[in-house]
Amino acid sequence: MSMKKHIRVAAAIFKKDGKILATQRGYGGYKDWWEFPGGKIEEGESPEEALRREIREELMTEIAIDGHLITVDYEYPEFFITMDCYWCRTLGDMTFVEHEDARWLPVGDLWQVKWLPADFEVLKAIEKEGETA
Repeated sequence: MSMKKHIRVAAAIFKKDGKILATQRGYGGYKDWWEFPGGKIEEGESPEEALRREIREELMTEIAIDGHLITVDYEYPEFFITMDCYWCRTLGDMTFVEHEDARWLPVGDLWQVKWLPADFEVLKAIEKEGETA
């Protein structure tokens, strides 16, 4: 029995006008599923550094990180993921490089797309924060 690969990632939660940015994967085994922008943390990077790099690569913009939202541990059939999620703001216009589609979803109706399972706890945390805001 081999141990599953443990992948650490960082995700950006963008909120604008009461809406949250969702992006649709355009590649891989989970193609067409929806997720938050972000990606793998490379060796020697902090989650924040990885997030800034990934957003530059995926959305061609710089970001401000406003705070930590949640850390999620989730086991997929193929691997185990630890995902650090941060509230972020873009500091310029976004250009979607890697995603098939992107949508701004109302905080009260986030479940209208097929999210990756690891994002379920993130969605619940966003909704909970929205109730107290």
